Amino acid sequence: MRKSRLSQYKQERLLELFIAGSTARIAAELVGVHRNTAAYYFHRLRVLIAEHVDKHSWFDGEIELDESYFGGRRKGLRGRGAAGKVPVFGLLKRGGKVYTKVIPDAKSRTLLPIIESKIYPDSIVYTDNFASYDVLDVSDFKHYRINHSTQFV
Repeated sequence: MRKSRLSQYKQERLLELFIAGSTARIAAELVGVHRNTAAYYFHRLRVLIAEHVDKHSWFDGEIELDESYFGGRRKGLRGRGAAGKVPVFGLLKRGGKVYTKVIPDAKSRTLLPIIESKIYPDSIVYTDNFASYDVLDVSDFKHYRINHSTQFV
C-alpha cells in the first residue's frame, strides 16, 4: 500500500496471512504489529478487492434480479412497510456469483443503470412483477417475469 509506515516485509507478511485466511489478531501477533494496525490493513485490502470486483465483474447467461428491504420492525407508520428501511438490489447468476448494492430507492431510473453496467446484452433476465422492471421489456435483455402468487410459491 502506498503511504504506509509499515515496512515492505511487514506489508507482504500481512498480505500472505490475509490470503491464508488468518484473522487480523493472529496476523498482528505473527508480524509484530498492533492488532488495530492489522485490522485496518485487512479492511483496506477488502475495500480494494470490493472496488476491483465492482468495476470488473459482468454477468451473462441466466440472471435473477430482485430488490429487498432491510431494517427492523418500525413502530407506527402502518401500511408503509418499507418506510425507514434500506433498499438493497441484487443480481444472481444461476449456479454462480451474486452482486448486491444498497440503493437510494427501487425506481427504474435507479435500477436500470446498475443492470446495464453489470449484465451483458442478450442475457436472460428473470424478475418478479415489480413495476420498476417494466423498462427491461424494451431493452437488450430477454426478460421473463415470474408471478410469485402462481409460480414458485
